[in-house]
Amino acid sequence: MADNKMTKSAGEHWVCSVLARLGWAAALTRDGLERTDILAVHSQPPRRMIEVQVKTANDLGKPNWMINSTAQQPALSEREWFAFVLLPPGDGWQTPRTFIVPRDHAAAAAWIVHQAWLTDPTATPGTRNTPVAKARVNVEVWKGYENRWDLLDGSAFTCPVLLPGWVRDMALEERVGPPPEHPWHGTLPNW
Repeated sequence: MADNKMTKSAGEHWVCSVLARLGWAAALTRDGLERTDILAVHSQPPRRMIEVQVKTANDLGKPNWMINSTAQQPALSEREWFAFVLLPPGDGWQTPRTFIVPRDHAAAAAWIVHQAWLTDPTATPGTRNTPVAKARVNVEVWKGYENRWDLLDGSAFTCPVLLPGWVRDMALEERVGPPPEHPWHGTLPNW
């Protein structure tokens, strides 16, 4: 079993490493700033700044990331991103997979995927009661965002939605819907 702190540290340092290679001066916040693990400023004008929350999982079969209630809060600025890091199994020499996702996209996906699972009409009644604060999202949901480091150069508010089509279909179902108090609650974006 992997040490959770070491897994978290490996993911954060991986993201900082890639950001540095892409011209971002990145600094770990060391748990001193809610919702943000890394602050970074681009070295080239206009010296754009970003805030990144890193979620790291080990690829042990069916990888997923828990997205708690704090992580499901809507973005407070156009600079908020998630980096979902998937550490490969083995000796540590393989490259991790990384999914760069705007905070609002991650928050919506967590709610939609969890509500679809929770209210699945084919599930045995009374067997699904995990609260949305413990929502888990698997790698299939983030596939469109894999290695999309380029998205960090623009606004998270205008980033194209790269979630699978079935997530939008679920959000349109009355039993699921988009999350309350989320920018997508009134009208879903196209994707």
